[in-house]
Amino acid sequence: MSSPSSHVGPVVGVVGAGQLARMMQQAAIPLGLELRVLANSPDESAAKVIVDTRLGDYRDLSVLREFAAGCDAVTFDHEHVPTEHIKAMAEQGVQVHPGADALVHAQDKAEMRRRLTEIGVPCPAWRTVETAADVSDFAAQNGWPVVLKAVRGGYDGRGVWVCDDENEAATVVANGVPLLAEAFVPFERELAVLVARSPHGQGVSYPVVETVQENGICVEVLAPAPGLDAEVAAQAQRIALKIADELGVTGLLAVEMFETRSSEAATDTAGLVVNELAMRPHNSGHWTIEGARTSQFEQHLRAVLDLPLGSPSMAAPYVVMANLLGGDDPDIFKRYEHVMAHDPGVKVHFYGKEVRKGRKIGHVTALGADLDDVRARARHAAVYLTTGEYT
Repeated sequence: MSSPSSHVGPVVGVVGAGQLARMMQQAAIPLGLELRVLANSPDESAAKVIVDTRLGDYRDLSVLREFAAGCDAVTFDHEHVPTEHIKAMAEQGVQVHPGADALVHAQDKAEMRRRLTEIGVPCPAWRTVETAADVSDFAAQNGWPVVLKAVRGGYDGRGVWVCDDENEAATVVANGVPLLAEAFVPFERELAVLVARSPHGQGVSYPVVETVQENGICVEVLAPAPGLDAEVAAQAQRIALKIADELGVTGLLAVEMFETRSSEAATDTAGLVVNELAMRPHNSGHWTIEGARTSQFEQHLRAVLDLPLGSPSMAAPYVVMANLLGGDDPDIFKRYEHVMAHDPGVKVHFYGKEVRKGRKIGHVTALGADLDDVRARARHAAVYLTTGEYT
């Protein structure tokens, strides 16, 4: 597609054209910004709705340089751009957010663990491993099961293996993928904290949420995390803001955590252990589109342009986001009329993706004053859209 010849407001280049870039476009419109996306294919989610779409390989530095020309800032909807390419663009004066020195901690799990341990952030015991014997040595000190993670490239449960013994570990090691071993954390539930930080250092935190996982995929997000002690919540936010500051993050940072013991033991790190980092808008923050005064997508755009950050406060006492997964029947839209009629307050977001079983193709958001009711409404809509069945 051709690029517009003139721009009224700043131009933000987004490397990647998935659903995150697509939802950034919704936020860019009222801000008066224009988005440019770098897509692999015109069939990608954001490429279908953003006029200024460029096609090219994000692994090619020359493509990235050409794409960045004329952009006021460049950001990402995934973490896969080579670190050395990001550094090269920054050295030529491109405003890249987050920068390479920050983003590497979301790209490389070993580097993330090293740095978080160095700055005193609570992490599980860990080490890099190359052989099954290395894993057994680690287990001798930390016990089985051992969690093995691909150092680079894993997401949505991919690249993560929970091994109960050396034989299982040997099977994973045989894949030849660089691996990190972590002690298994017996957690009570999974939490996530979304924070934003601007280049000049302003930072804000959204409320701590609970994420519900099935088969390594997030199926629900509950905002705020129900029953979470206020001091534990505050400590989680402090940890996330500390990470953003120490790592020099610009834009959004999602910090996924384990809550490992009762909030009654709210001392030190309050039983919180950091699991993963993401430096971009995140699935755990999709609820903010309707559920917060400033959506995570607007907040990210504000941050990368070094604009004053918006209010992260909630728009309702409870918000629940349910991921919409593809089912056996690809014609999901025919069931949308029922959802609209059954609950006009539910908001459904489709990502413009081909429907495949188990694939994230959208999400549903419900708001209200009663958590059980809000959760039931979101679940009903998501399940009915996927299966055509009631819950």
